Amino acid sequence: MIVIMNHNAEKNDIDRVLQRLESAGFQIHLSQGVERTIIGAIGDKTRLSDLSLEAMAGVEKVVPILQPYKLASRAYMDGPTVVKVGDLEIGGDTIHVMAGPCAVESKEQLLQAAQAVRNAGATILRGGAYKPRTSPYSFQGLEEEGLKLLAEAREQTGLAIVTEVMDPRTLDVVARYADILQIGARNMQNFFLLREVARAGKPVLLKRGSSATIEEWLLAAEYILAEGNRDVILCERGIRTFEEYTRNTLDLTAVSVVKHLSHLPVIVDPSHAIGKWRFVEPMARAAVAAGADGLLVEVHPKPAEALCDGPQSLTPQNFQALMQKLAGIAAVMERKLAKLP
Repeated sequence: MIVIMNHNAEKNDIDRVLQRLESAGFQIHLSQGVERTIIGAIGDKTRLSDLSLEAMAGVEKVVPILQPYKLASRAYMDGPTVVKVGDLEIGGDTIHVMAGPCAVESKEQLLQAAQAVRNAGATILRGGAYKPRTSPYSFQGLEEEGLKLLAEAREQTGLAIVTEVMDPRTLDVVARYADILQIGARNMQNFFLLREVARAGKPVLLKRGSSATIEEWLLAAEYILAEGNRDVILCERGIRTFEEYTRNTLDLTAVSVVKHLSHLPVIVDPSHAIGKWRFVEPMARAAVAAGADGLLVEVHPKPAEALCDGPQSLTPQNFQALMQKLAGIAAVMERKLAKLP
């Protein structure tokens, strides 16, 4: 449930409500806005009638949240969440493009990609240091050496870094280098990992599992939110259907549906959804038109030589062309592409 306080509620009124909820065993999440203070309370709803919250000073009303995901629900927060990554804001009026190679392969490859996406207008560099691969014989990533290269690229370009966390045992080292911690599709329902990542104190990018429903996706986000980390970015990256021509089926309806159900920002990864570079551009354009708050795009200096996901990676030239087209679509949607200074 949520407790909505009057716009003129005194601090003492809020404190008394918090104390009563906590003494009854509720888990509390306080959201203090400019006009309203909202108290989210998670616990045994059968005890609500005994608390008489609406009779307390400063309380406007008590609203039950019917969805199984409480903190991710629009009932908990009607306005959009804006996730801050340094000076960047994801979920506001601007659209952020996160771009870079699937995997960090070498210093030369990464720095070329980072400079190319920076020049084209990206604000965040993506790149995997620890790579979850279907085959145990495929390239698994450079691990900490890859993280060090990502940090070097950030130093040279000013791009923030998003990279994947696969295992709680490597969480500390990844968190030392990354600005955004990514949970991949395979780990969306690794609930122990979700809790551990939430406690790292960094924004989390949560990819939708390939067979996950929207409700399951939002419940995965709930694990992170319930640990006190409000900085969650959802990422649609395609779901598994009967279609075999593309790698996955990009579910653009999920963008509109999730933004209706939840206050969390939503970005789209057309590269992993499609798996074929020539279709990445139209799906990226469609994602912006559907209301996505950002994109996650794979870009490689030489896709034909990539150690992973080359067929779905854009060249720097193709990425530049995409960014120019996205600017026009963003303007039609009364938004704009974010830019670094």
